[in-house]
Amino acid sequence: MLNNLGIVQACFHLPRFRNNAARRLGGRSILEWVIRRVTDSMRLDGVIVEACANVDYYAFQHLVPRDVPVCLCEGDDPLARFCKAMEQYPAEGAVRIQGDDLFIDPEMIDRLVATAEAHPGCDYVGFCSRDGRPAILSPVGVYAEWFRAAALHKANRQARDRHDREHVTRYIYSHPEEFNLRLIPAPAEIDRDDVRLTVDIEEDWDNALVLFEALGSEHLDWQRIARLLDHQPALRSRMAALNRVHAQV
Repeated sequence: MLNNLGIVQACFHLPRFRNNAARRLGGRSILEWVIRRVTDSMRLDGVIVEACANVDYYAFQHLVPRDVPVCLCEGDDPLARFCKAMEQYPAEGAVRIQGDDLFIDPEMIDRLVATAEAHPGCDYVGFCSRDGRPAILSPVGVYAEWFRAAALHKANRQARDRHDREHVTRYIYSHPEEFNLRLIPAPAEIDRDDVRLTVDIEEDWDNALVLFEALGSEHLDWQRIARLLDHQPALRSRMAALNRVHAQV
């Protein structure tokens, strides 16, 4: 059994998510970019891609590098499917990465794993925004989250609310009375209302191209992105406007 497994979640139910995953940047699709950035993590023992066992997967399977296993999972909802993946690829703990988070940062992944290893009683480790919410809910798009496999299986047995089953870890971080949570403060440089690195709508893609062209493929860590945005007030203003319009409830 592995200690820490990276799982790239690539169940793209809506056409726009599938289209985003297939967009190409520097000769690679977004999905491949995400997978390769996850494999750059120094603290993961392995990486897999979790996909839905339906016809939609075959439309983008060519985007997954051949050296990364794909776990086709059946289930009624994302939480159930994620647990199926962990049954097929057992690990003590896992890091969940969203398959369209282009700017996922390997350093952030390593910090999650290091924190979990330093606090062996933890069930969940994630970053926390300044408003107290899990940073995985923010539009910053550089975060992942670590959880203990046993905690996820417990959540799968107990969660009944539709939202808890649609969002894989929501039940865990919403029940601190049942699970041992450890939240790391998100870096102040990017924990801002005028930072948006998620790739969700067309203007997000335009902004991603600006960052890619300015920094290049080898320098997309969050620190360099933050420094660049400090000198791009117009870009930050556009990001802030998008965050206001598309604020998550």
